[in-house]
Amino acid sequence: MSEQFLFADEPELETTVSNGTWKVLIVDDESEVHVVTRLALSDFSFQQKKLLFISAYSGAEAQQIMSEQQDIAIVLLDVVMETDDAGLQVARYIREQLNNQFVRIILRTGQPGQAPERQVIVDYDINDYKSKTELTAQKLFTVMMSSLRSYRDIISIEQSRQGLEKIMDASVDLFSAHSMEQFIDGVLQQLTSVLGCDQDALLVSSSLVAGNVQASDPHELVVFAGQGEFEQKEGQPIQEVLDKPLLDAFEQALNSKAIVYRDNYLVAYCSSKFTHGSLLYVSGLPGPMSESQQKLVQLFAQNVQIAYENVQLQHEVEDTQREIVYRLSEAVEQRSVETGNHVRRIAFICYELAIAYGLAKEDAELLMYAAPLHDVGKAGIPDEILNKPDKLTPEQWSVMKQHTNIGFNILKDSKRSIIQAGAIIAREHHERWDGSGYPDGKKAEEIHVFARIAALADVYDALRHRRCYKDAWNLQQVIAEINAQANRQFEPKMVAAFNQIVTKLEAVLQKYPDSGNVAPL
Repeated sequence: MSEQFLFADEPELETTVSNGTWKVLIVDDESEVHVVTRLALSDFSFQQKKLLFISAYSGAEAQQIMSEQQDIAIVLLDVVMETDDAGLQVARYIREQLNNQFVRIILRTGQPGQAPERQVIVDYDINDYKSKTELTAQKLFTVMMSSLRSYRDIISIEQSRQGLEKIMDASVDLFSAHSMEQFIDGVLQQLTSVLGCDQDALLVSSSLVAGNVQASDPHELVVFAGQGEFEQKEGQPIQEVLDKPLLDAFEQALNSKAIVYRDNYLVAYCSSKFTHGSLLYVSGLPGPMSESQQKLVQLFAQNVQIAYENVQLQHEVEDTQREIVYRLSEAVEQRSVETGNHVRRIAFICYELAIAYGLAKEDAELLMYAAPLHDVGKAGIPDEILNKPDKLTPEQWSVMKQHTNIGFNILKDSKRSIIQAGAIIAREHHERWDGSGYPDGKKAEEIHVFARIAALADVYDALRHRRCYKDAWNLQQVIAEINAQANRQFEPKMVAAFNQIVTKLEAVLQKYPDSGNVAPL
């Protein structure tokens, strides 16, 4: 080789226990440089991590490796290889095309005049510039140590930024299940960054929900959120995710309700008022935990479960509200013979129609929860009219039509979005697209879209099932009738949506049948 490394005698460094590795890419067209570099740094360790060397012998090869491996910490980069500026082009490729601002680039050259130091550092975002002849083993050790410290701090800042971004995004709608998972994931990322750990971390919890304390075994734990090797493991039992030593540590933390430290990881019990609690696992601890770090873990363990259970309680309230809607609607329907699962079918038929029509998923879900209230006003209609098998007299029909206003008046004063939507549907679901409906003779888009959807869903389900006043129609008869009512009873666009998804709607009928009441296809 044309240039020689000069190494002073160095005392041997104390061997440390390896806990992962730092990736170092050596880029040089002379194989001797690779050999000597590996030899000089063979016993190097930083934060109990050894170096993992990767070799590239040209600028093109280095670019390929950098594009494939995003976690390289340091690049020891020669300038002159296949071309006089091959190394500089690698540096530019890393910073500008890969947009990798994290890796530390140390330029090593045997021809300093070929690439002036001041110009190179300014123009190419180089972190250090060394002549090969000045790099003793001690100086190489020093530059590696300072570069790894910089890399560690930059990655820590980036992880904290990403974690904070997840927390802020999730905080906009913290009470949705997806946002809660994102929130916990962001907090985990912040915690591992502050502790200086690897990104392998997870939070596990029992499948228990608030208000169901007796229904779950505290040892039946599932992954709620995970990072690193536990990413994409959400919902899996820990017996399928963790090995035996880790399971033992989890069991110890659960039984002791404390933080268990083992080797280079910890398992912390997260206390709970309503459930059996959760467990936090963090691996890759860089060394003994300081008092401030232990307090940080305790703070996380105390508060993350509170946030989780507040969301669980919110879901419990929402689920209770929906169940009350179903039970109230079914109680009203029980007064009408042979209606069975009508209200449940209406809910899911409305949802499918709303999605096919083009409503947002949030609106479709609101409609699904509110639609069962469409006939709640029948509670005020006498049985002899409600269940009369013959045609109603004009006087009886006038009474029957009042169920729309009765239902509206029952529901109108609620401040809950589901009940408010139910009030609109109850009042308007007998309005017709051409204006010939009741109670107000509204037409076209004067009728709320929820009521337009519920109207078609109600007619479809009623025609497909037997009632006290009619036999069930087959599917072809129902399709023909609904299409005949386009631009009369129903909005044409709604009928088109119905035609597109009729197979899905039939599946709803099969899932929630009335015994023997649905006609064959």
